[in-house]
Amino acid sequence: MGYRCARCKEDVEIDEESSRVRCPYCGFRVLLKKRGDQPKEVKAR
Repeated sequence: MGYRCARCKEDVEIDEESSRVRCPYCGFRVLLKKRGDQPKEVKAR
């Protein structure tokens, strides 16, 4: 699963074994989950 740094906008991969969540490029600690390319369709009731 991919993430993007909220400060420098670089793509970041999280190491599942480590508990550290930090951008390796700028050190910022806020990462945003990347969304898929296609919007999800949900049937309305």
